[in-house]
Amino acid sequence: MPLSAAVISDVQKLVLYETRARYFLVGSNQAQTKHRVLKIDRTEPKDLVIIDDKHVYNQQELRELLGRLELGNRTKIGQKGSSGLSRAVSACGIVGFVRFLEGYYVILITKKRKMADIGGHSIYKIEDTNMIYIPNDSVRITHPDEARYVRIFQNVDLSSNFYFSYSYDLSHSLQYNLTLLKTMCDLGKTEELLPPSRQDSFDIFEDEGLPTQVIHGIINEPYAKYIWNGKLFEKIKDSVHPNWLLHIIHGFCGQSKLLIYGRPVYVTLIARRSSRFAGTRFLKRGANCEGDVANEVETEQIVHDASVMSFTAGSYSSYVQVRGSVPLYWSQDISTMMPKPPIRLDQADPYATVAALHFDQMLKRFGSPIIILNLVKKREKRKHEKILSEELYPAVINLNQFLPPEHCIDYIAWDMARYTKSKLCNVLDRLGLIAENVVRRTGFFVNRADLHCHTLRPDERWGDLGGYLTACGRMQTGVLRTNCVDCLDRTNTAQFMVGKCALAYQLYALGMVDKPRLQFDTDCVRLFEELYEDHGDTLSLQYGGSQLVHRVKTYRKIAPWTQHSKDIMQTLSRYYSNAFSDADRQDAINLFLQVFQPSESCPHLWELPTDFYLHQKNTMMLPHDRRSYTFWWSEDLLKYLPLPYDEAPCEENKRRVRGRRMNHYDEGTDIYHEFFRPYELSCFDDSYCVAMTNSAREFMPKTVGVDPSPFTVRKPEETGKSVLGKSSREEAMLQRKTAASAPPPHSEEVVSSSSEDDSEEEREDEGAASQRSTPIKLAEVMESTRMQEDGARLAAREIYGLCPCESPGEDDIQIYQKFAHLGQNQHKVEWMGQVAEPEQRESVINLTPVSQFSQDSIYAVQPPNVDKASREVFERHIQTGRGLVGALHRGDVLMYREYIKNRYM
Repeated sequence: MPLSAAVISDVQKLVLYETRARYFLVGSNQAQTKHRVLKIDRTEPKDLVIIDDKHVYNQQELRELLGRLELGNRTKIGQKGSSGLSRAVSACGIVGFVRFLEGYYVILITKKRKMADIGGHSIYKIEDTNMIYIPNDSVRITHPDEARYVRIFQNVDLSSNFYFSYSYDLSHSLQYNLTLLKTMCDLGKTEELLPPSRQDSFDIFEDEGLPTQVIHGIINEPYAKYIWNGKLFEKIKDSVHPNWLLHIIHGFCGQSKLLIYGRPVYVTLIARRSSRFAGTRFLKRGANCEGDVANEVETEQIVHDASVMSFTAGSYSSYVQVRGSVPLYWSQDISTMMPKPPIRLDQADPYATVAALHFDQMLKRFGSPIIILNLVKKREKRKHEKILSEELYPAVINLNQFLPPEHCIDYIAWDMARYTKSKLCNVLDRLGLIAENVVRRTGFFVNRADLHCHTLRPDERWGDLGGYLTACGRMQTGVLRTNCVDCLDRTNTAQFMVGKCALAYQLYALGMVDKPRLQFDTDCVRLFEELYEDHGDTLSLQYGGSQLVHRVKTYRKIAPWTQHSKDIMQTLSRYYSNAFSDADRQDAINLFLQVFQPSESCPHLWELPTDFYLHQKNTMMLPHDRRSYTFWWSEDLLKYLPLPYDEAPCEENKRRVRGRRMNHYDEGTDIYHEFFRPYELSCFDDSYCVAMTNSAREFMPKTVGVDPSPFTVRKPEETGKSVLGKSSREEAMLQRKTAASAPPPHSEEVVSSSSEDDSEEEREDEGAASQRSTPIKLAEVMESTRMQEDGARLAAREIYGLCPCESPGEDDIQIYQKFAHLGQNQHKVEWMGQVAEPEQRESVINLTPVSQFSQDSIYAVQPPNVDKASREVFERHIQTGRGLVGALHRGDVLMYREYIKNRYM
């Protein structure tokens, strides 16, 4: 059976050529051996006319085509206007086409930056875009409000956390993508890649009788929920080749390198933000009528051994978890200008219909069990967050009574804010117990069977691990859904603890650690914590308008005393964003996602009092079919549980996949040429693998003799990047001394009072304590300098056993003389060898040799023995350098034949 591989897009380099009547968009692959041409009409003032001939041009054909266009568009002498064909802009992808009140615009990606690498598949971040108006000025019909719509649309900063890939489907998880490659190729329709022609069938090696290796190129539909430019391609998706459609996601993507004794392991974090019911903090709460919730983000952590790049031969593991608002009809009134507006329930939902729609989506995508971790408060002086818990728990109970017991939704309610305020309780320990229970139930994905070392050194927790076992690994079944009120600070810390627990199991499954457990203050956990903090800051900026207020260090109660002032600033920034700029951001998101489409017969976007009717479709029309209150899940869903329905081999999923019979060495599936690009000159210092975060460079101590393992617990001052945020040991010592002489910092007693976790009454009680400060006295600085000098002398004595400024004692001199005499006598024995008489040997000290060679000393050594096979390899290497090349191997001939065929024919 032929192998399967993802098809690489052959539209990666674009050039836009301009004439008076047409735009010609030329798309090429990386090697610029295949070209496609898109013709865009500029004479239509309000319509989009695009012609794609679906033909693949080579370089010669493209030059001839551009030459004919240049010749045909030249103006006569004396006639006004541009002459011929002009090059307008270069790009690397199309975001989409959009229209407001005049003609259409095309949005092109003009600059990108590599952010991650998964199995040779590169993930890029959009750095810059260009928005070009298509119709010619001579046919343009101006409208006074067009410029305002353009400004609102451009408020969505495409250079901020939008990602894409030419060969990897970012809208699906790694488990889905790799499972799809291992599925039988008859899942979908199979089509030929190229039409049969004389040029394609010509083969200079046809007389040798070597067969052509066939591979199935897989093309699947992206998951529309996480695609942010799907509506921008709505007009052209049925008329152009799929390679023109570059799907982008919004969220976060980060990757770091974990070096385990020189073995590279890549840890990747990908967050996909939902494009449905998307918006800002106070303007999008709860869920809409279709079960889509606000601030829904799917976070996937991928761990793979970077020493092997291939998806088929490498070792890959992933774990997925979800965050999202409480799936109820609720909102907060922001007209009162309060830091915490009161929560109100907008609609009564006694049969939990909106929650049923939401959990039906999750069961289809993730399987069972669905585990809810609800972190909102339970006990409050004035009922605020408790309103949500009182509605969510009965809804889950109502839905569970109709599900089979083995597939019921698990509900875990834990008041994390109240637990944090107790001085006798450790928040992260409790979260660690919850995380261990969750990971054991859901399992995780790994594409390799259990290693033999797991049998030799079994771990009791490994045998209790859940998930779905296959012949070639494990699959994750079910998912953890975490929520608080905003799904920002508390949620990010809880997700970090679950991810840390899953990371230990992933490393254990790949054979990197001997036990599935990781401890804090190790290089591995610090690297992972930094990755998750960047992830949390990015998602918090997108939804809340500021970075995280509470971090992992805050809940560990090791945050420096300066962190409290930073928390206050982040809270003020979040409040300002929510009060003054969120409305404009919400309008921009609605316009970008085409939730609102401008029309001359309808009110303008800025004239709408609310966007409630844009996101709640049942308010504009009555639903034709009403779902059952008891059988609230999709048809055939229970048949495949606990596996996800989206990964099941059903007819619905078969229609989403298309297969192509392709050449094994075709550039459309050859990930080697796509990643290494042997036809380009690359600078090693500018390569992505050198610039990415490295555990050995960023976190491992710089002193000699320290254990280089990233799983060794280290003190804060021993690491390259201090946990206190300082880059040098002296600053850390000064900070510890200052903190020791100061009153207990506020962050050690209570988590910062200016965040989402505290009520107004608690902030009033803690207002006075937050104003305390401790000045750093000059005497303390001088005393710290003297301590550093004394520490340097003590460090020299600890390392060398003596201080260089002191003379050695008589005992030390006698020991050194004995050592020197011992070395001299041993060298005499080695040099004299068998010549020395027995009487002379008795006068010196005899030592037993431990070398494996018969002759081994500082004067001579016996050369090692080399076997016959190694000699033959070396001799062939020498002969090849002299031009004496032997017969080629059959596999080498086959590879060279395919290279010549694809490159020059």
